[in-house]
Amino acid sequence: MYRFRNFGVILKISIFVTGFAGIVAEFVLSTLATYLIGNAIFQWTIVMSLMLFAMGVGSRISRFFRFRLLDIFVLTELALSILCAISAQLAYILAAYTNYTNFAIYVQAFLIGSLIGLEIPLVIRINEKFEELRVNISTVMEKDYFGALFGGLVFAFFALPYLGLTYTPILLGIINFIVASLLLWQFFHLIERKIFITGLYSFVLIFLVLLGVFAKPIIRYGEQRKYRDKIIYSKQTIYQKIVMTQWKDYYWLYINGQEQFSTYDEEKYHEPLVHPAMQLSLDITRVLILGGGDGLALREVLKYDEVESVTVVDIDPVMTTLAKEHPLLLLINDGSMQSPKVNIINADAAEFIDEDASLYGVIIIDLPDPDTIDLMHVYSEKFYTTLRDHLIRGGVMVTQATSPYFSKNAFLSIIKTIRKAGYSVLPYHNQIPTMGEWGWVIGIRETDIKEKQIKTVIMKKDFSEIKTRYINKDAMISMVHFGKGIIDEEAMEKVEANTELNAVLYRYYLSGSWGMY
Repeated sequence: MYRFRNFGVILKISIFVTGFAGIVAEFVLSTLATYLIGNAIFQWTIVMSLMLFAMGVGSRISRFFRFRLLDIFVLTELALSILCAISAQLAYILAAYTNYTNFAIYVQAFLIGSLIGLEIPLVIRINEKFEELRVNISTVMEKDYFGALFGGLVFAFFALPYLGLTYTPILLGIINFIVASLLLWQFFHLIERKIFITGLYSFVLIFLVLLGVFAKPIIRYGEQRKYRDKIIYSKQTIYQKIVMTQWKDYYWLYINGQEQFSTYDEEKYHEPLVHPAMQLSLDITRVLILGGGDGLALREVLKYDEVESVTVVDIDPVMTTLAKEHPLLLLINDGSMQSPKVNIINADAAEFIDEDASLYGVIIIDLPDPDTIDLMHVYSEKFYTTLRDHLIRGGVMVTQATSPYFSKNAFLSIIKTIRKAGYSVLPYHNQIPTMGEWGWVIGIRETDIKEKQIKTVIMKKDFSEIKTRYINKDAMISMVHFGKGIIDEEAMEKVEANTELNAVLYRYYLSGSWGMY
């Protein structure tokens, strides 16, 4: 009787642990898909939905197993050990050689989901000998759901930030292997195919050891193949994957695979982002930067002696710490993040603005491109309207506004959204060799100022009082002029403003011709 009671306890421990491993496996694959493919909300939706569907398939398959249920359960745990442990390495290797990484990740999600779905019916059927049906089902499901909660907390607060996508999958493999080990240790006498399962168990053990040894080189190899230049820094944070690369004497910073800047030509982005707005504002003593955790936009702001304080709001503390402490970034940003004038806040830009009570002369928005649904709230009419309430009279807001060439409708939608939020606007653009044609939009708080007047004023600025590498009067004149058919009334009428309830900007952005560059 003791042995049977012990069996039931170990089964429940097993289902708690597998519930933990199952939810973390879903999170790992969703995060992998986001980093390697992009579009976070879409990838999380597809991967999670696919795995839940696969769990249903696995549950259905379980009805065909009538005998040797303990053998099947142990084999399921060993199979999950391999599939979970190798998920990241396999995805990175495939990403290096094929454009169908999404298909590979979805196949992994389906296989792992099917095995997870197989576990619960097996445990219920094995445990039915020791508990009546109502207690059996509720207890097994309870342990699985509790394990899932614990797994989510561990993934968010420990696994992803400290183990990253390199070792978190291996941890999952080890957890499933431990479950199999516990069952074999306690109930080996109940296993029917002892030789086969023992052989497979030994193979999985050797596999996990070798994978643990070679995991980092495999990931590094696959990741290096993704980038043309030598990777000199790579870190997965809670929010994003940060990679720095080097070619000759030039350096690149990537976030989730997308270029943020290159020292080859970053001044052609950061100087137009900052200096026109600083020149147009009536008071630049207080400046707010949303995003810009690398400190390069901040570097340009601090070139003005009149600036007394700058608040930098970036969601990722790893990025801002890197910009403040990494020798390479300190060289590139001139140590701007260490200035006593600077206050660094790690928070979501929209949440910060909703809670902040300060007024600013200049607000600079240096956020990622609007390529995912989860970024729509920081490109919405509501967001720009809230920012307007934080500008002094005569204050200026500026935002990067993606490419007017590769995604014209997205660029126009941002202009229209800012106008609708109550600004007089000035769109402008510049050619950045490593990024292509890029655009920005300045918004001035006062709507009674004519937009042609803003253009006239900025074209008269010569920028000679500020030490710049690129921008001057001639460059500014060129930047505020567009070719025929880019910005006109007919083009503007075809696009809508972006709101939180109608995120048209996302659709405009995806319909752009990004594959041409």
